[in-house]
Amino acid sequence: MKETSKQESDNRVNKGIKVIYYVTLTISMLVGLWHFFVPNMFKWYDYLPMQYENLIVGIDYTNLCFSALLFGASLVLIILAKSAFKLNFETIVFYTFLTVVWVFRACLAVFIEPWPLEPVPAAAIAQLISSVMLAVFMVIVTVVFWKNRKVHKKG
Repeated sequence: MKETSKQESDNRVNKGIKVIYYVTLTISMLVGLWHFFVPNMFKWYDYLPMQYENLIVGIDYTNLCFSALLFGASLVLIILAKSAFKLNFETIVFYTFLTVVWVFRACLAVFIEPWPLEPVPAAAIAQLISSVMLAVFMVIVTVVFWKNRKVHKKG
């Protein structure tokens, strides 16, 4: 009886969704890590007059906090994977929040303010496509989690 219960809880989410869960969070975590280095990689400070030190500090703080939160939230969700696959409410809410962040980012890129094509058009287009794909895959996982949770809650 105990073995059946364990098997049932392991089968709440299929393997494909588990793979997508890990892949999306790994990509999200790597984007968070990468973002720590973006200001220097893209020479942000070359575009800002140095007399605006408060603006530069504000941009740095915003970027560093965003990077830490994106990296940390993704890492925590990877650590909480078993909880997510058991359809734990709090973990699903947390994953849903990160999904909303990525959907918001994708919508910004597509509808509001597309990434500038200069200096490397291919990089801008790749970022656009990647953010949309990541958001779509995260939405798929989120929908599956909520549907499965509803089904298992009834049963």
